[in-house]
Amino acid sequence: MAIRAVLWDIDDTIFDYASAERTGMRHHLDHEGLPDRCDSVGQALDLWRDLTVEHWRRFADGECDFEGQRRDRVRDFLGLPLTDQEAEAWFGRHMVHYEAAWALFPDTLPALDGLADGYRHAVLSNSAFAHQDRKLRTLGVRERFEVLLCAAELGVSKPEAEAFHAACRALDLEPREVAYVGNEPDIDARGASEAGLLGIWLDRHGVGGRPELARITGLHELPGLLRSDTRFGAVSLIG
Repeated sequence: MAIRAVLWDIDDTIFDYASAERTGMRHHLDHEGLPDRCDSVGQALDLWRDLTVEHWRRFADGECDFEGQRRDRVRDFLGLPLTDQEAEAWFGRHMVHYEAAWALFPDTLPALDGLADGYRHAVLSNSAFAHQDRKLRTLGVRERFEVLLCAAELGVSKPEAEAFHAACRALDLEPREVAYVGNEPDIDARGASEAGLLGIWLDRHGVGGRPELARITGLHELPGLLRSDTRFGAVSLIG
């Protein structure tokens, strides 16, 4: 059965999250100063990145809510026993700089334009609806997606099959009619494949090494992969 819809990840797939986060935090630290535990901006940026991964894992595993992981991230970063209000205020000041750096990847709009006539489009994100809805609206692409589902409201997150199946139900399509595109080989591509979708790993950095996954290194390669639909014999489009 042919692919009828593309289900998208957002962060580091269509939206350059890593660059925005790093640029925003660098500007934030210019105003706030470095944490006592860090000797350089580079060390602080690396620490913030590592803590983001750690606390997002806690959120995805249901150990805390969306706002809680933000507050705990700030406390761990600063090494201070901040109140909820203090942690939220610090994170809010960071958000101003982070949002000023928001940008789509250069290949996002050409890909969405090129696929607009042949496929329906939706989003499944391991985040919260209000945050991702606002992000997509700010970036000018919210209307491109007929469905936006997020883990915070679903109560289940990728790579659990139920997260992918919930998106398919929202589209009223069978999993085999839906492709999922994301930057994480396991959370996105493998999880989608095991749920019965066409899972596609967007390997922007050319890491490779996962021959069992359908892989592209840029969204310009997506139309060809969708047409070939190689879910039962994964190939890389890299020569």
